[in-house]
Amino acid sequence: MAEIVLDGISKWYRRGEPIIRDIDLVVDDEEFLILVGPSGCGKSTLLNMIAGLENISEGELRIDGKRVNETPPQDRNIAMVFQSYALYPHMSVRENIAFPLNIAKQPKDEVTQKVDHAAEILELEGLLDRRPGELSGGQRQRVAMGRAIVRQPEAFLMDEPLSNLDAKLRAQMRTSISRLQKSLATTTVYVTHDQTEAMTLGDRIVVLRDGIAQQIGSPGDLYERPANLFVAGFIGSPTMNFLPGRLTEGKIHTAIGLLPVGDKGMRELEQSDAGRDVIVGLRPESFEDESFVGDDTGRFAFTDTVDIVESLGSVKLAYFELEEPAQSQYLTSVSDVTGGKDRFGSAQLVTQIDARSQAVEGGDLRVSFDPHDALLFDPESGERIGHLA
Repeated sequence: MAEIVLDGISKWYRRGEPIIRDIDLVVDDEEFLILVGPSGCGKSTLLNMIAGLENISEGELRIDGKRVNETPPQDRNIAMVFQSYALYPHMSVRENIAFPLNIAKQPKDEVTQKVDHAAEILELEGLLDRRPGELSGGQRQRVAMGRAIVRQPEAFLMDEPLSNLDAKLRAQMRTSISRLQKSLATTTVYVTHDQTEAMTLGDRIVVLRDGIAQQIGSPGDLYERPANLFVAGFIGSPTMNFLPGRLTEGKIHTAIGLLPVGDKGMRELEQSDAGRDVIVGLRPESFEDESFVGDDTGRFAFTDTVDIVESLGSVKLAYFELEEPAQSQYLTSVSDVTGGKDRFGSAQLVTQIDARSQAVEGGDLRVSFDPHDALLFDPESGERIGHLA
C-alpha cells in the first residue's frame, strides 16, 4: 500500500492555458479518494498524471515517499481500471484476469492461485471459462477489476468505471467497489462526474473546476459546509436553492420573508468582507410541510402557491415560483456545467416534503425549515460566509 503526494502539480500543453493548476493533495495510505467535477474539469488528466500516462508540467509526484515524475507507468506498481473494459474478446475470463501476470512471466501455479482468489472476491468463479462477449456489463467490469487486483498494486486508479452501466447496475457495483476497497485496504483514487457516486464511495472528495481544486473534504464537509457557490450547487440532488437577500437591521430580506440572523451568523457576517447583499442557500431536504412538523417553534415558515408537485414515492417535491433569482457570476458557472439553467436562471424554489403531504398544484402550502440549515454566500466572491443561525 502507498501514500500518494501531489505537491504543486500543474499541467499545460505547449505553454498554453493550464489544464491542472497547482494541486496540493495527500492521498493517505488505504484511503478512498474521489476526484469529481463536470466534463473538462481536468479530473481524468490528473488521474493520468498519477498513472504516468500524462507528463507533469510542474510540481512533484511522490508515491510511497519516492519521486516518480519521470518513472514509466509500468514501474509505478499502480493498477488502472478504465471506463471501457479493455478486455481481450478472444480470451476467456481466466486468461483476461491472468494477462498482466503472464506478461510478467510469473509461475503458473502462482498465477492460478491469484486468479482464483480474485475470482472468489469478485464472485466470478462460475464465469472463468466464458469469453467477454458472453458477459453482462457488470460482469465485464468485475473482470477488468480482477485483472487489476491480481497485480497486488500499491494503489488502484479508476477512471469512471461505472459510466457504461445502467442505473440499477451502477448502484450494485458501487456497493461492490466499496466492499472491495475496504477488504483489500488499497489506496484508491477514483474519477467520476456523478456526485452521487462521489458522496457514497469516498472517504474524501476533491471537487474540481477548470483544473482548480474548489474544495477537498469528507462527503459531510462538502454537503454541510460547501466552500463556495460552485460546490454548493454541484453537490446535492436536487440541487441547492439560492435566494437573493439583503441584510438590514439584523434580518435578511428575501422572497420568502424576513429571515432573522442569529448571533453566530452576525459574527460571521461582520468578519467577512461581504457587503449587505448576500445569497441564502437552502437545500430542498431542509424543508417540510408545516403540518408534519409539530410544535417546533424554532423553524421559519412561509406560505406560497405551489407551482409543480412531483411524487417520488418516498417523498414529494413541491416547486414554488418566486419574484427574482439570485444573481452571481458563480451561479452562472454552476448552471453552465450542471445543465441547471432552469434552476439557477430562474426564481424557482424546490422543497422536499413528506410523501403524505396534500400539496396540490395551484394551491397554497405552508412549509418551514430550520434556520441552522441556511447558508450565507457572498455574491461577489462566491465564498461561503457562514450560517444564518
